[in-house]
Amino acid sequence: MKIIQKVLFIVVPVVFISFAVIQLSSNGTNAEAFAANSNDAGINNLFAQISSKGKYNPDDQYQALETFMGVLDLVDKNYVEPIDKKEAIYGAIKGMLEELDPHSSFMTPEEFSSFQQSTSGSFGGLGITITMKNDLLTVMSAIEDTPAWQAGIKGGDVIALINGEPTANMTLDEAVKKMRGKSGSKIKLTITRKGVDKPIDLTLTRAIIKIKSVKYDMIDKELGYIRLTQFQENSYREMAEAVKALTNEGAKGLVLDLRNNGGGLLNEAISIASIFLPVNQTVVFTRERDKQEKHYKTESVNFSNRTIPMVILVNEWSASASEIIAGSMQDYKRAVIVGKSTFGKGSVQSIVPLPDGSAVRLTTSRYYTPAARSIQGVGIKPDVEVEPGIIEYTSDYYVIKEKDLSGHLKGENEKDNNTALDDAIKRASQVLPLNDDLQYISAVQVLKGMLVYGSSSNK
Repeated sequence: MKIIQKVLFIVVPVVFISFAVIQLSSNGTNAEAFAANSNDAGINNLFAQISSKGKYNPDDQYQALETFMGVLDLVDKNYVEPIDKKEAIYGAIKGMLEELDPHSSFMTPEEFSSFQQSTSGSFGGLGITITMKNDLLTVMSAIEDTPAWQAGIKGGDVIALINGEPTANMTLDEAVKKMRGKSGSKIKLTITRKGVDKPIDLTLTRAIIKIKSVKYDMIDKELGYIRLTQFQENSYREMAEAVKALTNEGAKGLVLDLRNNGGGLLNEAISIASIFLPVNQTVVFTRERDKQEKHYKTESVNFSNRTIPMVILVNEWSASASEIIAGSMQDYKRAVIVGKSTFGKGSVQSIVPLPDGSAVRLTTSRYYTPAARSIQGVGIKPDVEVEPGIIEYTSDYYVIKEKDLSGHLKGENEKDNNTALDDAIKRASQVLPLNDDLQYISAVQVLKGMLVYGSSSNK
């Protein structure tokens, strides 16, 4: 059995199917009463074994396994309707993993195939990342240019109904399965949103989701903006192309936006960190239960820029691989972190494929930043904390200046055709990417200050 080497740091859907356990009284009376009225010798033997004092040790794994097989046989022969034994065993495995933590799970062959598609960057569905928060099916982010994003779904939205079916008792993988479907088919979601009194009904059309994980643009003549939506296959290549293109266009500083990025593939995160940090520096290290550590270090890559000043934007939905990048860049004082404290997922999941096409996703270690900070449950705290908000611009902004005064002394660099009103309209009409976004504007201002007064970078 081979463990996939792509260790995942993504906040991913996990499957939990609970199964009921018959609770027996300590003196065995209820069990014996039931067994006495049964004609099935198998049931009699099973309950006699469970209720017999001194002969059954639940800590003995072989006896416990024997009990499991007995219960399976009991259900198979006596349940009111025929059961699928394979599905029953799958359910038992899922229940076992449910007891560990929210990120360990069992994936059926169908679920594992769907999971592999989601990390390859092309799949059918809505383009939405979800998690469980306070037992509620909660949106982490809607990926740009997807049906969910176009419908206005936002991080923090709670999905209450899927096609009219309540999500209260639905697992993450069950929800993902219901939301994915044939391209062109429709689905109805009912969401609740903080600050909105009534539920919002949305009808979306599924599409083939082909995710380009990196988008970029010049902010002005000196600053570049890069948005990384998730860490998937080819994210490093896309990031390298973006940094190269922006620096060729004259960018002297970069804003890297990791907001609403739920994570992804660790190897891609290490490669991306290698663009900005010197070779052979620890980006993150993991610690297993036996205290063994494994350090993931920067490597020699085809393209790097290890001196350009940077600001990294994060928020409460920046998780896993996003926290690795932000944490390492903060520890090395390579970038200034702006925004809100991140999600706080500091555990590592490994994928173990099984012979029948299913797989186990198991939490195998914790991860730490280069300065040995554990961010499990606390996240990365920004250097400059900025609440999310919207900036409003008015196009009729007007201020009287010196040059508007009658008979003013003409300046050496003053232009005759440049009136105060023209200046006001020009300033108000400068449309930048995300120009109404308070966190983004704050990041730009911090970066401009770094360019003027000095930057945080490894020379």
